[in-house]
Amino acid sequence: MSVHCSAFAKIAALSLLCLLSSCSIFPQSAPLQVYLLPSQTVSASAAPAVAWSLRINQTQASQALDTARIAVLPDGNQISSYAGNRWSDPAPRLLRNHLLNAFQNDGRVTALSSDDDGLQADLALGGELQAFQSEYQQGNVTVLVRLQARLVDSRSQRIFASQRFEVRQPLSNSQVPAVVEAFGQASDQLAAQVLQWTLAQGQQARP
Repeated sequence: MSVHCSAFAKIAALSLLCLLSSCSIFPQSAPLQVYLLPSQTVSASAAPAVAWSLRINQTQASQALDTARIAVLPDGNQISSYAGNRWSDPAPRLLRNHLLNAFQNDGRVTALSSDDDGLQADLALGGELQAFQSEYQQGNVTVLVRLQARLVDSRSQRIFASQRFEVRQPLSNSQVPAVVEAFGQASDQLAAQVLQWTLAQGQQARP
């Protein structure tokens, strides 16, 4: 009986010491790093403004991409994420905001809104985000962003135009900050392509 009491006393003393020294018997979790998608680099256009309005919607995405995790394909079709690192928003929202910034910086579509605003517009830009990840292939790292874009006439709800955009951005440094920068560069290229395509298609739809 005295042996059990002695053992209990030692455990109690150790617990009290831990409380006093603010220690924990549980492992400390690593701090979470939250990243913004690097800012948009599209510059203002000198061309005249268009007469139609545009709403930019969040794209659809698979469950694997509709998340704030930074997706990575380390081997073939296996999808994972960078542990302890997150985007500030789910990937579809990040890309929607990036596209919105590109159109705002360009300036030719002055009547511009997003689906958060709930406003009517002549045309709506949306689609499906099919890839927003880094990929490892034969030791090389590449960021892949792929968007199946759709431009919809808001009055008829008819798909006026659809186009797939894909950008691959290679990088030599596989550290997370470098990967994030590559996501920004790839998103910039994709936004510039989507911008020009939307303006060309929009002028046909609403001359």
